[in-house]
Amino acid sequence: MPGSSESSSSSRQFSDTPSPRRLLSSSTVYQGRIWDVVSDAFELAEDTGTLVRDYIDHPGAVAILPMNDDGDILLLKQYRHPVGMDLWEIPAGLLDVEGEDFVVGAARELAEEADLQATEWNVLADFFNSPGSSSEAIRIYLARGLSEVPEAERHVRTDEEAEIELRWVSLDEAVAAVLEGRLHNPSAVVGILAAAAARTGGFTGLRPGNAPWPAHPSQR
Repeated sequence: MPGSSESSSSSRQFSDTPSPRRLLSSSTVYQGRIWDVVSDAFELAEDTGTLVRDYIDHPGAVAILPMNDDGDILLLKQYRHPVGMDLWEIPAGLLDVEGEDFVVGAARELAEEADLQATEWNVLADFFNSPGSSSEAIRIYLARGLSEVPEAERHVRTDEEAEIELRWVSLDEAVAAVLEGRLHNPSAVVGILAAAAARTGGFTGLRPGNAPWPAHPSQR
């Protein structure tokens, strides 16, 4: 039968893997406020010719899907200038503090963007945002056991973040919004669909929050 050439046990083992190639040169062609653009010259194999690729050198990011005791999730609306749209997203932020633990960074972003703290952390998904043009690696967490950050300790949001609008929605409503093409933020789309899939097994199959993240550039 089509697709039955491998057993179900072996098919579960397929995975993206590191693939080091011969790097001939690397230079920064643009230095930005948040990330740089680099140009690499490399060979796929010996004597196959030189390839040159320009890409965004990105520190990576974390995103958080907050879920309350009723199973509802928190979305936030934020203006994104490159696409000229107000997008419904989940809390997220750059991993731009050198040496910071990934979960600590996620907890910081959850507090700053949603005024929430969590006692239970699981990994929903790891993905590359645009692997053909950026090194950005993103980890999405499911955060539960939520409570509000005391008002005196809350982060003062500025610039685009000052307009953030928060809304609790059911997971089913969020899934419908993704499938109907009403949500476009990649972390929100991946996180919502991953949470819906994990819910079918009672979230028991999720990795712990401190699970290794070997695909993040800092870990390779």
